[in-house]
This record gives sequence, C-alpha cells and structure tokens, in this order.
Amino acid sequence: MTRRLIMARHGQTVYNATRRMQGQLDTALSEEGVRQAREAARLLEGRGVARIVASDLERAATTARIIGDHLGLEVTTDARLRETHLGQWQGKTHQEVDGAHPGSRAIWRHDASWAPPGGESRLEVARRARPVVEELMADYEGWDDAAVLLVAHGGTISALTGNLLGLGDHQYPLLSGLHNAHWAQLTARPHFSPGSTDALDPGAAPRFDSRTVARAQWYLDAWNMGA
Repeated sequence: MTRRLIMARHGQTVYNATRRMQGQLDTALSEEGVRQAREAARLLEGRGVARIVASDLERAATTARIIGDHLGLEVTTDARLRETHLGQWQGKTHQEVDGAHPGSRAIWRHDASWAPPGGESRLEVARRARPVVEELMADYEGWDDAAVLLVAHGGTISALTGNLLGLGDHQYPLLSGLHNAHWAQLTARPHFSPGSTDALDPGAAPRFDSRTVARAQWYLDAWNMGA
C-alpha cells in the first residue's frame, strides 16, 4: 500500500517574470501562467489524483482550479500552504535586495534556518505546512494507492519536501528551484519495524493503519516534473 503526494508550484506571475520577490503578496497569474497551468493539468491527467488542496493565495488557488476543472475535482484551500513570508524583501526585485543587503540572498538560499528581516526561514515554513500532510494522512481514507495534489509555492514545496524526507538542515539547499507549474512527487509507505506482524509474515502487504499512519516513510520519486 502506498500514498503518492504530488506538490505543484503555481504558474508564472508578472512578479516571477520580472524577478520580483512575492512571498505572501497575493499576486495573480500572467497569461503565460494560465497557459502553464493548463499544460500542467493535461500532464497530470491519468496520474491518479483523487484530491486537490491549494494555498489560498490567488496564484496557487487559480492554478489549482484550472487543474481541478480539467480533472473533474473540487479544490479546497489551506493558508498553511502559503509561500514563505519574505518580510522586508516582499515586493522588491532581486537587484534591489542585493543592493541593500549584499550577499543576504545567497545566505538565505544556503541556510534553511536563516530568515529575511521580518520573514520566515524554510524550517519555519516546513513546520507550518507539514500538519496539512499529516492531517490528510490521518483523515483522508481515499488516499491509499492514489495521489493527493498540493498546489503551492516553490519555497513551501522545497521546505516541505526536505522535512518529509527527514533531511538535515544543511541538506535543504540540495533541492534545486522548482519551475513554474512543475511538481515534485513523493511516495509514502508504512514504516518498517523489524518486530511488526508484517515483518514476521513475508507474504503480508504493508498497510497503513492507526498504528503506522503517523510514522510513514517518505521517498522522493521525482523533482521538477513538467513540460
């Protein structure tokens, strides 16, 4: 028994195209972003997506609705999937941030515990977003042998992936930037315990139950999938 988790970044916004930092500013998709979302919807067809949950920020929620309309699925939103709050950097271009704080963006990219002034670190984002997955694991009975799609943001998806995989703080930068309307796929399997009933019976199929669902083992299947 497995549970697949697909986490897709929203389509392009004007901020993305002009290298301006969005954070939790509520920006909309550009025309290119709408096209990218439609293409992602086409590529996600046939991947067994049974449920869609999105960040409540417009660029992610709109991407999710485009995908959901194509797949015939409703979309729910959750504010815990919002992008990293970038504090004083929000709304500024990369050039403006680099001019005011030389070297700070490089530190931010390579240190998951470091936060922009007034903002969040990736570790904080992971702690905020992880309960969304844990609650779905515990409560969504239709997940077995299917996929749940989270539509969110590059920073949030990267942080959550590192957290689910149990990466050390220094390993978070190993995940490259996620392109617009691209996704990561992870698979959860029941945690293996040498003393469990399943381990004693080689013919038993591993399964999620009330004992094992909170101790799922996550595996990275793919990163930056898309057109």
